[in-house]
Order: sequence, then C-alpha cells, then structure tokens
Amino acid sequence: MSDDDNTEQEHDEETPPDVETTDEAAQDVEPTDGSEIDKVADTTEPVVAPWRRLVIAVPLVTVLLVLGLLAAAGLTAWLYFYQYRPDQEVDAAVNQRAVDAARDGTVALLSYKPDTLNQDFANAKSHLTGDFLNYYDQFTRDVVTPAAKDKGVATAAQVVGAATSELHANSAVVMVFVNQASTSTERPDPSMSSSTLMVGLTKVNGAWLINKFDPV
Repeated sequence: MSDDDNTEQEHDEETPPDVETTDEAAQDVEPTDGSEIDKVADTTEPVVAPWRRLVIAVPLVTVLLVLGLLAAAGLTAWLYFYQYRPDQEVDAAVNQRAVDAARDGTVALLSYKPDTLNQDFANAKSHLTGDFLNYYDQFTRDVVTPAAKDKGVATAAQVVGAATSELHANSAVVMVFVNQASTSTERPDPSMSSSTLMVGLTKVNGAWLINKFDPV
C-alpha cells in the first residue's frame, strides 16, 4: 500500500460522520420569547443575609421605642441606687420615731384631769403643729375646759397598737389603736371606749409633730 493510501485512510477515521437533524429533534427545541431569560435574571439578585433583612425591616418607631425603654430603665436604676436605697437604710429608725411621736401625741391629746388642765393642754400642744394646733387650742378652750371644770370630766388614754400607714422623708401617717377611760362627777365609774385614729405627722426642725388627727 502506498503512502497516499495510508493518509486517506487515517483522514477517514478521524473525521466523524455528519449528524443529520431530524424533524423530531427540531420539534424538541422550542423557540423562546425572552420570558425564561427574564426569570433567570430575576434569580440572579444578590442574596441578603437574614439578620440584615431583619434590621432593614425594623421600623424607625420601634427603634425609638426600644431606646425610650432603655432610657427609662436607666432612670429607674439611678433613682433606686441614689434615692430609694438611702431612704431604705434609715427606714427602721425613721419609722420608729414616727410611731413613737404618734403614740405619745395621742396619749397627750386624749388625757387630762380637771385639776391639771393647763399643764395637760400645754403638754398636748407641744406635740402639734399647723392648723391642727390652732383647732386644738380653740376646742380645748371652748369645749373641753368648761366640761372638765363643771362636770369634773377626766380621761386617760392608752395606745394598744400603732403602725405606719405612710412614711416619707418629712411626713408620715400612723394608724393608732386607742383605749380610753373617762370619768365624771356624775359617773365616777370609768366608761371605756376604743377607737382607731389616723394620725398625720410632719417633721418640723427634726421633730415629728401631729398635723392631722382623724378617727377611722
């Protein structure tokens, strides 16, 4: 075999046969109007991380609300540490002084004898202040003194219980439970009575004084 024949044989082996396109294959390839390309293009948008979507979705009003709550929490903490806690540290002592003032003042107000009226009233007034002091002065002068002198009325009060209802730096309200025994020339045997009083106090020059005295 000649060299030319060998060359032609190798050429025939390397060249693939022509592929004919049949009608059936042509039908499988459908023309496009560009919508599929648009769909693909839509999916090529950059993916946003979930946490970034959340940040973007949070309205400005919500952010301001959160900041407001944080500020309120900070103010509450400040008030607690710098105002409330110092008051709490002296509550026991302040409470006891207010209760003692209410007890002593109540006994002084409701206890007197015909022979020692001036002394008894002066002692009572030392526990009072404000408008209530003026009221007590007039009441004892116009009502209690004539009755005590004319009918020999005498009273003795005993506080059987007391507890603070309200307590502030310069004011307090103490609930007082009182037993009172009264006698007179017409009724020498003691007449017993019990009452509950709301005693209002205010601090004047460091002392707790009664400014209200209301029965419950």
